[in-house]
Amino acid sequence: MIRKKSLSAPYLIWMVLFIAAPLCIVVYYALTDKSGQFTLENLMTIGRYSSVFARSLILAAIATVICLVLSFPVGFYLSRLRASKQKIMLMLVMLPMWMNFLLRTYAWMSLLENNGIINRLLGLVGIGPFEMINTSGAVVLGMVYNFLPYMILPLYTVMTKIDNSIIEAAQDLGAGTMRTFWKVLLPLSGPGIATGITMVFVPSVSTFIISRMLGGGSNMLIGDLIELQFLGNSYNYNLGSAMSLVLMVIVLLCMSFTNGFDDEDMEGVV
Repeated sequence: MIRKKSLSAPYLIWMVLFIAAPLCIVVYYALTDKSGQFTLENLMTIGRYSSVFARSLILAAIATVICLVLSFPVGFYLSRLRASKQKIMLMLVMLPMWMNFLLRTYAWMSLLENNGIINRLLGLVGIGPFEMINTSGAVVLGMVYNFLPYMILPLYTVMTKIDNSIIEAAQDLGAGTMRTFWKVLLPLSGPGIATGITMVFVPSVSTFIISRMLGGGSNMLIGDLIELQFLGNSYNYNLGSAMSLVLMVIVLLCMSFTNGFDDEDMEGVV
């Protein structure tokens, strides 16, 4: 018993210093004013920025759905390859992640600008130029590109555990391609879907680099708003903490939803 306590001590210290303590600090500043007095004004002020929160949730949800639609066939294809080919394909999927996040986003800026590579290529055939940079579509594109591997990997991991005999049995019993997908493949992939949704939606809803570089000032998200409270001219860390607290609640709700979805799928499989 003493040995178990001694082994868990470093983890408990880590959790207190880097999880519990920062959360307590955020809650304290969110519920106080600059003089340290208790107030709910910071939380009430967030209502003024409801459009920013709504835009963040909508764009993050769109990016998550696109990642899911793109990743599902990719994950299934990878799971059915031979082991040697799987390693090569997984390396190709992860290859962009080896580059710096900021550098990848800068690359998309050069591609989407009015005088960028895409518009130049379109101009050669007499099309364009199109307004692609500083739009909501560019922000969603940046989210999908940067977070797509986070959806592919959980789906691939789950699908490798689905035996081919299950799919073959469904087909032998007369199930067509779509019926096999809806009744067999999709339910068995539920845990991977739930994990992928969490891993894509959470960073998407809280990002600020992508929205700043690809969306311009007209596509501000929650992350940009929080950053402005700490680094901008306003410098209102109490309001920034309140926004961070609301964002944490949103993230927790998302995680609880996906965990519930995961549990239901596992019960159905069992």
